[in-house]
Amino acid sequence: MREGLAGLLEQGGYEVVGQAGDGAELMRLVREREPDLAITDIRMPPGHRTEGLEAARMIREEFSDMAVLILSAHVEVVHAMTLLASGRRTGYLLKSRVADLDEFLDAVERVCRGSSVVDPALVQELVATRDAADPLEELTRREREVLALMAEGRSNAGISRRLWITEGTVEKHVHSILTKLRLPETDDDHRRVLAVVTFLDAHQTD
Repeated sequence: MREGLAGLLEQGGYEVVGQAGDGAELMRLVREREPDLAITDIRMPPGHRTEGLEAARMIREEFSDMAVLILSAHVEVVHAMTLLASGRRTGYLLKSRVADLDEFLDAVERVCRGSSVVDPALVQELVATRDAADPLEELTRREREVLALMAEGRSNAGISRRLWITEGTVEKHVHSILTKLRLPETDDDHRRVLAVVTFLDAHQTD
């Protein structure tokens, strides 16, 4: 898996400065070489539990500006939210997403640029678990589509291109969504993403 990822990144024009077999080695490499981006699996040797997630937390604490992308075999809501709440330039993707080279490299690029990237499968799971009293019931179908793309980390321009609507229309939908969900408006795309995803996660765990 590591060799495959390294090859994909090099194919996409990135320089791979090191590979690690466990969390301790990953931290050593990060401290020595201070890369722009660290990619890790949630589960790493020796225990194959949350070693990669712990390493991601340490990286975020020691190198607040370093981009971190974490991979997982399955949707793990709590772990994903823990990572995303740690700061900007963070991403959570399922390993199956790596098979689509363009989509994977797009996620890497967006994380490196400062966005949060959330796997669409996580967004779908959170939205699907809302209950009858959930404020999401107030949203229109189009607003839900915009919300899902917001939670993936898409900018208004990206949402506009994906849904074939104008940026002005997207802005109106975002304003309506934030109003209905009682979320404060902000010019910080990252805070907007975290607010929406955290809100959904709160209802998922009720």
